[in-house]
Amino acid sequence: MPHPHDALDALLDLLDLERIERDIFRGQSRSAVVPRVFGGQVAAQALVAAGRTLPEVPQALGSARAGEAPSLAHSLHAYFLRPGDPGAPIVYTVDRIRDGRSFTTRRVVAVQHGQPIFHLSASFQAYEEGLDHQSEMPAAPDPESLPTAAEMLPRHLPADVANRLVEARAAVDLRYADTPPWGSVGEPREPRSQVWFRTNGKLADDHLLHVCLATYVSDMTLLDSVLLAHGRGGWAVGDVVGASLDHAMWFHRPFRADEWLLYDQESPSASGGRGLGQARIWTQDGKLAISVIQEGVVRVPR
Repeated sequence: MPHPHDALDALLDLLDLERIERDIFRGQSRSAVVPRVFGGQVAAQALVAAGRTLPEVPQALGSARAGEAPSLAHSLHAYFLRPGDPGAPIVYTVDRIRDGRSFTTRRVVAVQHGQPIFHLSASFQAYEEGLDHQSEMPAAPDPESLPTAAEMLPRHLPADVANRLVEARAAVDLRYADTPPWGSVGEPREPRSQVWFRTNGKLADDHLLHVCLATYVSDMTLLDSVLLAHGRGGWAVGDVVGASLDHAMWFHRPFRADEWLLYDQESPSASGGRGLGQARIWTQDGKLAISVIQEGVVRVPR
């Protein structure tokens, strides 16, 4: 089992793409719990590629000032097209769709074996002042009072499955506020779940890095709430087959991915072999940082 700090270093290396040409990058992969590339990895790498084609301006958290060139990610919209092969590199091609005074738009296509596996559109905005309001943060237990993944997962899963999940998520300290889907199989519950997360180690003061790490984590648990509504344990126990279809995020306020963030998730609908998850991510002091929506395939094996 890798040390958490070593796992975070390995994840940061994974996000440090090789530049092949001006707007073409190459990233490596690693095996996930399922035999395909983890979707959060592809989304985070694609956002790295998009961000590296922006004008060279300071990216430090809290350093933005009105009038700077566009540098802050404010939204992404993505489609997962084909399963990724963890044994092969991924090539990311960036199209510079628009460079405006306020907004910059990038389109990224991820390719493996000559075929597109992922498509992302991302928008970046120059800092500016504006109207400001937000919803109230939901109640949640103190993250420090919750068991770690290494403590909690073996209680609900076979040892080999628990170990694979813990190893796959070792770069992130992710703590469930209540019992995860695979801990309550056969017991339908309200389609809502909460997890706290932060990276297992400190990160540099780089806005894009923190956004990319939050993007990486956002694909880990969002469809859990779909499973809860039907008493299904999910891909961890094999009673459903699933995969991400599309993913959207809006980044509202500054945050740090190396400090506790509350991922409050719910599922308003499941039908036609698909399930919808929507969520909000909050800083520990109550600021609404991110909104997330994802639809995924959720099929009961025949």
